[in-house]
Amino acid sequence: MVQISKWKIIFVFLVCALGVVLAAPNAFSPEKLINIPSWLPKKQMNLGLDLRGGAHLLIEAKVEEALKEGLENLQQGVRSALRKPPNIGYRNLGLIRNGVTVNILNEKDIPDAKERLKGVGNQMVLEKDGNNFRLKYSEEQLRERRSNILEQAITILNIRVNELGLTEPSIQRQGVDRILVQAPGADPEKLKKIIGKTAKMTFHLVDPEISTFNPRHRVRPGTMLLKSVDEKDPSGRPVYYLVKKRIEVSGENLVDSQPTVEQGRPVVSFRFDPIGARRFGNTTKRNVDKPFAIVLDNEVISAPVIREPILGGNGIISGNFTTESAQELALLLRSGALPVPLTIIEERSVGPSLGADSIRAGKAASIFGLIAVAVFMILAYGGFGAMAVFALSLNLILIAAALSLLQATLTLPGIAGIVLTIGMAVDANVLVFERIREEQRAGRTPISAIDAGYSRALTTIIDANLTTFIAALLLYMFGSGPVKGFAVTLAIGLCTSMFSALMVTRIMVVTWLRRRRPQKLPI
Repeated sequence: MVQISKWKIIFVFLVCALGVVLAAPNAFSPEKLINIPSWLPKKQMNLGLDLRGGAHLLIEAKVEEALKEGLENLQQGVRSALRKPPNIGYRNLGLIRNGVTVNILNEKDIPDAKERLKGVGNQMVLEKDGNNFRLKYSEEQLRERRSNILEQAITILNIRVNELGLTEPSIQRQGVDRILVQAPGADPEKLKKIIGKTAKMTFHLVDPEISTFNPRHRVRPGTMLLKSVDEKDPSGRPVYYLVKKRIEVSGENLVDSQPTVEQGRPVVSFRFDPIGARRFGNTTKRNVDKPFAIVLDNEVISAPVIREPILGGNGIISGNFTTESAQELALLLRSGALPVPLTIIEERSVGPSLGADSIRAGKAASIFGLIAVAVFMILAYGGFGAMAVFALSLNLILIAAALSLLQATLTLPGIAGIVLTIGMAVDANVLVFERIREEQRAGRTPISAIDAGYSRALTTIIDANLTTFIAALLLYMFGSGPVKGFAVTLAIGLCTSMFSALMVTRIMVVTWLRRRRPQKLPI
């Protein structure tokens, strides 16, 4: 163990030098890093919500409302299937808790109706009782649909929040119908605005006879009354549009949306997929010189008149947009519509001043811990202890370098993991030094005692650190939020402490031994 090859010494030196370079940006403010050449490392440690400040939102997903909407679509599918030529007479088409029910009028139509209903509800349960049919989901299918709806909502929220440019946002499922959103550095109000919108966009034809409408007037069948987002009548009241219920083109066919400028005004451009482009082109071709309503979450955001067929699948949404509102709308359309309404049931905002206090407290704890460990090691092991303290300081630099390189998020529990690592980092050195003492008492020479100390303590050191690493790995796999932050810093600290104890300290001890060649070790 006292023979160390040159390539190992060079490797240790390069790792330590790289660690110092990677950790160095954390000593500067972001403003100063701007002036540093681009070829130098600039990454700093990501600070979590509790250190940097930001928004913490607990959201409830109205999954049952989404299921109901799905059943209404299923009901419409049954209606369309039974009305296909040759028509099948039916009555009492309605919703039940987990499906739809319908009564077939003529006995001779039952076999044909059964086949059509099977085609509508693929893999659904079809029950028959006389002339009554019930097309429903099984309990297992309902659970799967609820889970899929929530997972789809989380996916869309991830797209929206990540496109805001936030660092390390955390979006996690909690329980059956809740989602936890933690966004360090986010403006809570802006985040709520982006998250809260369903962003379900549809295109409808406007009633050709009436474009603005009294909200108290009776609505004709097949139409619906929707308020304009920003239009007002001469008296300052909102303008209402009477639009046809039939959806000409759905926002599901959108593949891109970007904010842009047209005639000096902010607008939003959009592009359909081939299916949407064909539907959009056919609709505009048939309805030239007619108003066309663009509806977002049951509000008309624009109702332009179709001047000519739009056949390319591209379009422009104009309105009273600001640059910021155009960017927000484009983001919402790009990310897609949420499959379920969301309600914020808990909101916490962490200020940067509280995070700064936590960082100061963490630094103080780390410094005091380092001083206490240094004093103990020097008093207990003399010069060998001083070498261990130097390796410990280098160990902290390597932890900072690893966190910066991996862009792992440092949280308050993560700082606790670093403080814990300070104590554990010298554990390997203590095992080695105590073993060297025992070997020296047994009459071994300094070189033999050091060689035996490192070789015989190696197995114990690996076992101790490996079991702790497994615990950290399990915490990361099954924990969430702060627990993961603690596990990350603990795991990184274990790896760097092993490196510093078994490589850095050993090189220092062996170098000292070769130069001094003492008759007795001062330990």
